[in-house]
Formats: sequence, C-alpha cells, structure tokens
Amino acid sequence: MASHTAPFSTILDVAAAAGVSKSTVSRILDERLPRSENATARRVRQVAESLGYVRDVSAASLRRGQTNTIGVIVPRLTDTVMAMLYEALARACARTGQFAIVATTDDEPRADRKAAQTLLQRGVDGLVLSTARQGDDFAQELAERGVPYVLALRSDGRSLASVGDDRLGGYLATRHLIDLGHRRIGLIAGPSYASSSRGRVEGYRQALMEAHIVEDPALVVQSTFDIDSGADAAERLMRLPQPPTALFAVNDNTAIGALSTLARLGLSVPGDVSLVGYNDIPIVSRLPTPLTSVRVPFDQIAADALDLLTRGAATRADHLRIAAPTLIPRQSTAVPGPTLGRAEKARHRGRERH
Repeated sequence: MASHTAPFSTILDVAAAAGVSKSTVSRILDERLPRSENATARRVRQVAESLGYVRDVSAASLRRGQTNTIGVIVPRLTDTVMAMLYEALARACARTGQFAIVATTDDEPRADRKAAQTLLQRGVDGLVLSTARQGDDFAQELAERGVPYVLALRSDGRSLASVGDDRLGGYLATRHLIDLGHRRIGLIAGPSYASSSRGRVEGYRQALMEAHIVEDPALVVQSTFDIDSGADAAERLMRLPQPPTALFAVNDNTAIGALSTLARLGLSVPGDVSLVGYNDIPIVSRLPTPLTSVRVPFDQIAADALDLLTRGAATRADHLRIAAPTLIPRQSTAVPGPTLGRAEKARHRGRERH
C-alpha cells in the first residue's frame, strides 16, 4: 500500500502557487542575496513555507561533492541499535575524510521527509536512511530528485542498500533453540513494515519447517522494536494455555522487555523459559543472565553503505550488500524446563494480579 504523504514540493510548485516565474522564486529564496521585503517576496516566502519547500542548495553540491558531509536518518538514538549504526557510519566516514551528521524521526514517514530536507539544505553529499518502510515511496522521491542515498539495515527491494542477513539470523536463533530440544518457540516478531523484522520471521519459519515443526500462529506476536512492546508480547505468549518453552525476540530491546515480564511472572531464564535476542547490543552480555543474541556486523554494514553511496554499485547484483550475522550463545538458553511448572507459575501470577 503506497504512502499518502505528499511528495517534496519543487520550485515550480512554489512559482505556480505564487503566480511568479521560477527564476523569481529562485532569486527571492537565495539566502546569498540581500533579503527583499516587498509584497512579492513576502508572498513567495509564505507560499514556500506553506508547501514545505526547502531550496535545494544540495543539488549542485551533491554533484560536486564539496561538503564531505553525509546525512544519516534514523528513527531514534535512544534505540541502541540505531546509535551503533550511526557510530559505525561516523567511523567509516572518518576513514575517508568525511563527516556524518544525524537526524531522528521517531520512525514517522512525514518526519523522514522533513529530516531529509533539513539535511539537504545544509548541503550534505548524500543520505543514509535506516527508516525504510514497506509501502512508503520516500526513497523513490529522493531518486526522482537525483539525491544520492543508500538504505542501511532495512531495504525496500529497489534502492541501493546495505543490510544484515536477517533471514539467516532468524534461522540461526531458532535453530539454536530447536537443537536444545525446544518445540514450542514463541516469536516476538517486530513490526511488519520493516524488512529486517520480516527477514527474521522468515528465518524462524524456515528453521521450524526444516525441523518438521508445524508453526502455531498463536506463538507469533507482533511488536514494535521497544522494551514495553516486548514485555507486552511476552505476557501474551506466556498466558497461552500451552505457553512456549522458549522465546525468540527479533530485537534485543524487546528481549529485555520479555525478560522483565518473565521475572514478574516468577519464571526463571533459562530454567523455565529460554530467550534469544537480536543485534547483540553491549548491555545484553552484562545482564544478570547474559542474553544469547545474534550479533550484527554494524561496521561492515556501515562501510558497505558508505561505499555504495560514494561509488555506487558495480553490478546489478551489487545493489544489495548483505552481511552475515553470528549467533552468540550465552546463559539465557538451555534445554526445556518442566512445562507444568512454567504454566502453573504464569497462571498463579495472573490470579495474584486480579
């Protein structure tokens, strides 16, 4: 389903709405020239503001590559994964004499566009986006404007992109639990609009299929990528008449949320329930029960993203670069515990709350 967010306004849109020529708009909005306060100038500026138009000073600088500055757009920096990506991009830029600046959008498509306009107004040489959403045409709008950009961590199936092998990562996490003897594996699936989440779900399903385990739809719960949604998803899964013996959360934040729910329900990890996260953010190895997680090679993803942005793809197949993740087993996973004890504890805690 295509996004209904309005595309970027152009200088022609402003000229038509203000009833003046394109050159007049260009002259009035050129910040290098003395500011005019006549009626036409005020009207043009008012129309430009109402249309959300930002003079694209980047158009020439993008072609010339004069600023050596890369704009990075992430949902939020309170998400450790996005902070790690930005830091990896900053390191990659430093190695090539460039500098990365970041804008956050809270994963809102309209904010993506505003962030891009702000960064382009500052003359960045290109954009790295980690906010691609299924059904949104933001990347296509950038392509139509001739703005160099690359996607990182998420892909849209068309744009240049540098990602982790999310399907492989989901497979490794689930296969690990299967190899320990688990058959009822709950999945905290993440948002369906993100290709990273969808890939990890596909890996989960592939592992179940290979092990001849019939997928139970009740064991798959969508969430966002935050702690609270992980806690809520784990609550739903553990209240099932036949609760899972293990949980795979497609993001470490949601895994941490799941840990809080399991502790509140009086369930031990991994004695009652095994738990696997994803991304291997630094804190998970320092938890009281260190978390098994899937490590994502952020530095490789960042380096490939920057290379694609600055040099482009060598071949059609090179449009999508995929970095392999690694499973890091720790103390949060073990052979299944007694099913009766797990279910009884969850039900008992449920009665206490009422």
